[in-house]
Amino acid sequence: MTKTKILEVAKNALSIEISELEKLRSRLDDNFLKALETIYFCPGKLIVVGIGKSAHVGNKIVATLNSTGTPSQFLHASEAIHGDLGVIQKSDVVLCISNSGNSPEIVKILPFLKEYSTALIGMTGNPKSKLAEFSSVVLDTSVEKEACPIKLAPTSSTIVQMALGDALAVCLMEMSDFKENDFARFHPGGSLGKNLTAKVGQFLSSQKPQVSADANIRDIIISISASSHGITIVTENENIIGVITDGDLRRMLMSTQDISSVSAGEIMSRNPKSVDKNTLAKEAMALLKENNIGQLIVTDNGKYFGIIDIHRLLDEGIV
Repeated sequence: MTKTKILEVAKNALSIEISELEKLRSRLDDNFLKALETIYFCPGKLIVVGIGKSAHVGNKIVATLNSTGTPSQFLHASEAIHGDLGVIQKSDVVLCISNSGNSPEIVKILPFLKEYSTALIGMTGNPKSKLAEFSSVVLDTSVEKEACPIKLAPTSSTIVQMALGDALAVCLMEMSDFKENDFARFHPGGSLGKNLTAKVGQFLSSQKPQVSADANIRDIIISISASSHGITIVTENENIIGVITDGDLRRMLMSTQDISSVSAGEIMSRNPKSVDKNTLAKEAMALLKENNIGQLIVTDNGKYFGIIDIHRLLDEGIV
C-alpha cells in the first residue's frame, strides 16, 4: 500500500468518526439533561459499568469525572456478578455502557444494577436493547458506520461513547462552578497543579549566601563563590538591604584601584527583587522572566529567608 493510500484510509476513518460525532451532537435532547441532573443531584457516587471496549471507555470517563469534581468508580461487568456488586450503594447512580446493550455479562447484572442503585442510566447504541429496557434514562450512542475497514472493530462507537462522557463531565463542571483551583486540588503532583497551587517556599535553594554591610572584599568573594547562584545578599539583622552579584564585583574591581577598604555596603545594589515565601511559584516565575534575572530573594515577614532559582522552577514544571 502506498503512502498516499495509507493517508487516504486515515483521513477516511477520521471523516467517518467526525460524521458520527456530528450526529451525536444533533441527537442531544432531554434525555441528556435528565441523565445530567440525575448524576448532579446524586447523593452518593457515580458507578460506571462496562465490558470489553466499553470498559476501557468507562475507565476513561471515570478518570475524567474524578478529576473534575464528580466522585466516580468503575465496575467491570464480569466481576460484578462475583462479588463486586457490593461497591454499589443505594445512594449511588449507575451509568452502564454497552454498544449492543445485550452483552450477556451486562444483561445478567441489569436487575441488580437497577435494584441496588438510586437510578440506572444506559449508554447504548441500541435503544431497543435489554439495557435500554432496564434504564430509567437512555443515552443514544448509536452509529451508522464503524471507521475500521471491515466495519466491525469498535471505532466510531467508542469515540461517540467517550465524547458523550466528556460532554457529561464538562456540563457537570459548569453546574458545580468547578474552577482552575478546584482542578488543581485533584492534580497536586502534575504540572498544572503545581502552577496553580505551588508556593515559592517549596522550591527554596539549599544555599543561603549572605554578608553584612561592613563585609570586606574577601568575605564577599567567599560568600559568592560558596553558592551556585553568583550572588550574595547583604543583610542587617536578617533585613535585606542590598544584593551583590558577581557582575557587581567584577565592575568594582575594574574601576577601583584600592579595594582593601571597600565594603559590601558600598558596592551593593539596593532594592533587589524579592518575593514572600507564600507567593505562588508561577508569579515568581513571571517576575523572573519580566526582569530577565536568574534568581529571586525569598522573604518571610520581610526577613531574608532564602533564594529561588529560575532553573529549579523550570525543572519542577513551573512556567
